[in-house]
Amino acid sequence: MRHADLIARMTLEQKCALLSGETEFTTRAYPALGIPALRFSDGPSGLRKQAGAADHLGLNPSEPATCFPTSATMAQSWDPALLEREGAAMGEEAAAQGVNVLLGPGLNTKRNPLCGRNFEYYSEDPLLSGALATGFVRGVQSRGVAACPKHFAANSQETNRMTSDSVLDERTLRELYLSGFERVVREARPRTIMTSYNLVNGTYANENRHLLQDVLRDEWGFDGAVVTDWGGSNDHVAGVAAGSTFEMPNPGADSVLELAAAVRDGRLPEDVLDARVDEALELILATDPAAHAGTTFDAEAHHALAREAAARCAVLLKNEGDLLPLAARARVAAIGDLARTPRYQGAGSSAVNATRVESVLDAIGETDLELVGFEPGYRRDGVPDAALAADAARLAARADVAVVCLGLTEAQESEGVDRLDMRLNDNQVALLAEVARANPRTVVLLSAGAPVEVPWLDDAAALVLLGLGGQAGGAAALDVLTGRVCPSGRLAETWPVRYEDVPGAERYPARGRVAEYREGPYVGYRYFDTVGEPVAFPFGFGLSYASFSYPGPGLELGELGDDGIPSEVSLTVANDGSVRGAEVVQLYVARRDRAVFGPLQQLAGFARVELDPGESVRVTVRVDRRAFEHWNVRTGRWEVEGGRWELRAGASSRDVRLVRAIELAGTGAPDPYRGLDLGPYHTGKVRSVGDGPFAALLGHEPPDGRVRVDRNLTLGELGHGRSPIGWAIGAVVRGLWRRSLASGRPDLNVAFVHGMPLRAIAKMTGGRVSMGMVDAIVCELRGFWVVGLVRLVGAAAAYAVRSARLRALLARQDGDEGRA
Repeated sequence: MRHADLIARMTLEQKCALLSGETEFTTRAYPALGIPALRFSDGPSGLRKQAGAADHLGLNPSEPATCFPTSATMAQSWDPALLEREGAAMGEEAAAQGVNVLLGPGLNTKRNPLCGRNFEYYSEDPLLSGALATGFVRGVQSRGVAACPKHFAANSQETNRMTSDSVLDERTLRELYLSGFERVVREARPRTIMTSYNLVNGTYANENRHLLQDVLRDEWGFDGAVVTDWGGSNDHVAGVAAGSTFEMPNPGADSVLELAAAVRDGRLPEDVLDARVDEALELILATDPAAHAGTTFDAEAHHALAREAAARCAVLLKNEGDLLPLAARARVAAIGDLARTPRYQGAGSSAVNATRVESVLDAIGETDLELVGFEPGYRRDGVPDAALAADAARLAARADVAVVCLGLTEAQESEGVDRLDMRLNDNQVALLAEVARANPRTVVLLSAGAPVEVPWLDDAAALVLLGLGGQAGGAAALDVLTGRVCPSGRLAETWPVRYEDVPGAERYPARGRVAEYREGPYVGYRYFDTVGEPVAFPFGFGLSYASFSYPGPGLELGELGDDGIPSEVSLTVANDGSVRGAEVVQLYVARRDRAVFGPLQQLAGFARVELDPGESVRVTVRVDRRAFEHWNVRTGRWEVEGGRWELRAGASSRDVRLVRAIELAGTGAPDPYRGLDLGPYHTGKVRSVGDGPFAALLGHEPPDGRVRVDRNLTLGELGHGRSPIGWAIGAVVRGLWRRSLASGRPDLNVAFVHGMPLRAIAKMTGGRVSMGMVDAIVCELRGFWVVGLVRLVGAAAAYAVRSARLRALLARQDGDEGRA
């Protein structure tokens, strides 16, 4: 251990108390021992240190900070170096505000486009996600504070997120949902990792020894601290035993007493507790100097970086007749409520109190374009308003170009709620059609943190995806429209033609307790490219004002490993256009005739290169050998199938320019699926998978997902009990939830309460409720009304006494140490 001497001076109660929060975002301090408090802060796209009363949903105000583009938008840069600069800036702001741990980046692989929190995550591809997160973590930690990749692991829906069981086979788990984390752990060495709310194959992620010990620590060599998501602890003793360090936010005395009792009665070895304390102390003491150095940050410089990032991440999806860039002094009509009041970030715990916000309407005045006028065009809540659309069309007819700002609304992308569909509001689509009839030279600026269906694409002469561009997104949009910046963003996820094309669409989100990952490894382009399903825009797609070609001499291989896998690939890229621009070269590996089923092709590397007009350069792309490998569930390790493989280089997963075949010897491992009836997995046609093939893939029948009246019964499920009191409370909660959804603006508090399990009452009320009190509530809900209520009163009284004694004991112990 790194802090054995200090741990030897701590009492059992002090050690146990260190492993849970004292407040919403801080741990306990022991001044006499020289142990300061540790402060966490939300931060995937900007710091959210709350100024007053703290909460974990982003509801209360926070200190001003730079709001960068969301992770989904930053991913469109395909530029780890840019992410490192962003991370360094956020690390500076964290240190300046006294924050030790920045809770980000979000690293979940995007399994389905309807996940309400997809705006916080990078990509459907774990190689791209892991590379970008590696840059971000390096940047944050270069400023002395800690980054915290999250949510580990297989956290793919917001519906029932605190009780949902992600059921998937080990191969899919390894290849899609763990490999991004593996990359960032091995290459950037984050000081912390956050576990997810959900269960993984029947065990809560925070107490899943396979994830936290076998994989994270033993295989990957992680030596940092693990923290629960806020309210994500199910069983603190089990979590500590499995490898979890901190239980947050502030569960009070109950967790401390529970942990101490487990050590005293032998259920938890003290050396395991000491290992967790050692991890906690290392994080606290390593980050404390930066968090208390009294530094400041340059808000203007960070705003400029946010603007640069937003412009670089914009994706040009359509440019009919080279309408863009707009000519100088073009007469422009600005249309759409989003032009005036931008959606520049998602809702929930990632919400940032931006230092300033620039809209498209503001930014037009800073260019040489002539603003003819502005019309909101539509109501934000989706209610049709023919008069607003008619006014906008009349304005568009007077302009050279109509710039129409469309997008998803705050209610459609939020933590705690999954999207209902992939569509823009009908009133926005109707507005676009009317404007396009009045002026065919219509440019759409689209604000969305996730894909949308585009049946309206013919009404847009040009389409620019802004994503959720952060506080400088408005100015960045004009940088792209005017040609000040040549667009170089590329999609980090596939855009389906319609949601029904997505594998497992009818089962997402899982409404019950079990989320079955029946599609296996076929997610995103891994599915669409394998089965040849038409898409609106493929993975990696993006246009430019420049024009790029891939002239000879073709693909050249770098040094070959003993197994024949090249370490790198080189090729020539040329800019045949008239402006300077950036190309993102993408390298895929493909195998057509697999013995072991799998996707047709996978991303193996990429490189972003900037070229002047007429320039050509030799580009080297590092090859990730993992793209050749599959996780073999029989051998329990990564294996390579021998035979003919293809290296494919191009501008997207469906725009392949150069191909080279190579022969690999392979590792000679047996087919792990020999003798199994896996049906659709062999062809990739997994849009709908039956019970038999899925059970064969898992190696067992999936769990039944029945709701049980126990500590994990949610408040929205109280109707499953036998208590009239529970029925009444459940009916109220469900009614509030239904009204919240019907309003078009889901209430995050209501969403959290609806999906909150009973045990979270003990974990999320600042130590006011014990698990003994929760067990008494469960007893009442099971129909033992009088017994349950009597137990509740007794448990409350006993807990009050025990809590007071613990507080006095900790105060006395710290005082005794100070006098010593």
